[in-house]
Amino acid sequence: MSTPVVTAEEEAYRYLFDAICQGRFTTGQRIVAESIGAELSMSRMPVREALRRLHSEGLVILRPNRGAIVKGLDIDELRDIFDMRAALEGLAIRIAAPRCTDAHLSTLERLLDDMDVCVDNTELWVQRHCAFHQYLCSISGRPRLTREIASLYTLIEGPMRLWVEQTTSRRRKAREAHQELLDALRTRDPVLAEKVLQEHASSTVSRLIAFIEGSPPGT
Repeated sequence: MSTPVVTAEEEAYRYLFDAICQGRFTTGQRIVAESIGAELSMSRMPVREALRRLHSEGLVILRPNRGAIVKGLDIDELRDIFDMRAALEGLAIRIAAPRCTDAHLSTLERLLDDMDVCVDNTELWVQRHCAFHQYLCSISGRPRLTREIASLYTLIEGPMRLWVEQTTSRRRKAREAHQELLDALRTRDPVLAEKVLQEHASSTVSRLIAFIEGSPPGT
C-alpha cells in the first residue's frame, strides 16, 4: 500500500501543532509565517493555511498583518465545548434512536471496524472516529444540528489528537465505549441512547483534561 503524500500545509500544521502542545511554543509567543516557512524550507502560504487551521481549533489567535500568537489550551473553554457537544449530540442521538434502521447499524459497525484497523495511525484514527460520530448524528435527519456538532468537534480536534497520539491504549479501548453507543441505538430507546452518550462524553472530557493537566488519565 502506498504511503499517503503529506502536503506542505499538513507538514506545517503538524510542526506547529506539536510545538504548541509540547510547550516549545509557549502561550503568548508570536508565530511568524515567514520564519516558520524558512525553517521548514517552504513558502509562507502553507504556513498561513496551517495557522488558520490552528486558529479554528483555538490554539492560536490570528491578528491582521501581525502574524499569530499562541493561545494555548484553556481547560475551562475545553470543558465548555464538551458540555455543548454533549448536549447537542445527546439531542441528535435521542432523535436518531427511533429512526435508526438495521442498515444504519451495519454502517456504524463498519465504521467501528475501520477505526480498529488503524489504531497505530493517529491521524487516520482521529478521522475515522470523527466519521463515526458524524454519521451517528446524521441519522437524526437534522443537518443543521449535525453541522453544529461538527463545528464543535473542530474546536477540540487539536487536544483530542494530542491525547490519542500519546495514549495508544485509548485507541485500542475505544471499540468497547463506542460499541455501547451502538448497542444503545439498537434498542431504539431515545432515553437510554442519550444517557449512554452523555456518559461517554463525560468520561472522555474528564480523562482528556487529566491528561492535559499532567495527571494520570485513568483506565
